[in-house]
Amino acid sequence: MQNQFDFFSNQFYGKSLLAETDLTPSEMEYLVDFGLHLKAESKRNVHTKYLADKNIALVFEKNSTRTRSAFTTAAFELGANPVFLGNNDIHIGHKESVADTAKVLGSMYDGIEFRGYNQSDVETLAKYSGVPVWNGLTDAWHPTQTIPDLITIKENFGSFDGIKLAYLGDGRNNVAHSLLVGCAMVGINVAIVSPEELMPADDVIDIAKQYAQQSGAKIEITSDLASGLKGANVVTTDVWVSMGEDNWQERIGMLKPYQVNMHALELTGNLDGKLIVMHCLPAFHDLNTEVGKEIYVNYQISEMEITDEVFNSKYARQFDEAENRKHGIKAIMAATLGSMYIPHI
Repeated sequence: MQNQFDFFSNQFYGKSLLAETDLTPSEMEYLVDFGLHLKAESKRNVHTKYLADKNIALVFEKNSTRTRSAFTTAAFELGANPVFLGNNDIHIGHKESVADTAKVLGSMYDGIEFRGYNQSDVETLAKYSGVPVWNGLTDAWHPTQTIPDLITIKENFGSFDGIKLAYLGDGRNNVAHSLLVGCAMVGINVAIVSPEELMPADDVIDIAKQYAQQSGAKIEITSDLASGLKGANVVTTDVWVSMGEDNWQERIGMLKPYQVNMHALELTGNLDGKLIVMHCLPAFHDLNTEVGKEIYVNYQISEMEITDEVFNSKYARQFDEAENRKHGIKAIMAATLGSMYIPHI
């Protein structure tokens, strides 16, 4: 008996995913469910070759353990051939324009992943390549993190109904922006809990509120920990200083009160109820990294955005979340490039 994921022809085919807003809310939910389906199949060692003989370019201006590993293993499991193009392998924007690079890559590859700095670069790749382009992270958006995060939430709670997510930390970075919009799209109540200086961009808040009007999600942008954390089922965070930044002292001073620690979890009121903790990783929760040791020497802080106690607690789901990067990315690539039938949703 065939299931809903196994037919030919598909409304996603040829689409790029550059930001959450490239999807409708129903498409977002479909990809979450498809990712959960592919994960279940993977646990049975079943890998449908939706992308057999496709060639995938993995363009990385910024390094990443999870994004590179997720796209690579996802491509192999779908039957595709991934080719890594790091910062030393390409001349994008340096000796060759992004548009010219897009045309070259589009003539040789069936799909392109891009992880870098400028949102305009991933948009130009999509405009001129003629093939699906997937945003592995830019300074503006991180949709290939949001879908796996939603997968993690749904596999823990069964649905999004009545769930509240609280994000603590730098509210104007790409992860916060993407979670704010992605949660609003699928009806998850979301609170961005940040100092006033690091609130989400106004235009992103407006986008989230528009989706929330459709989904019924409640949006809260606040600097007040008690209010933002009250009733939260998901507490999540990100590093305080993003790649390409170096203002550690300033950020530590602003964000130390927004650390995900046991007191923060207590403020949810859900310590004995439905509660998980997520982190997109890497996390500065101990002194077992060179950067962590350097930060401790310079700023006398051994745990930053999340404490080791919480990171290793029964609430922690960051490693499930990391694995779900692969399954979410498999869903995205298979839907936008694979030969399969997806009914109108």
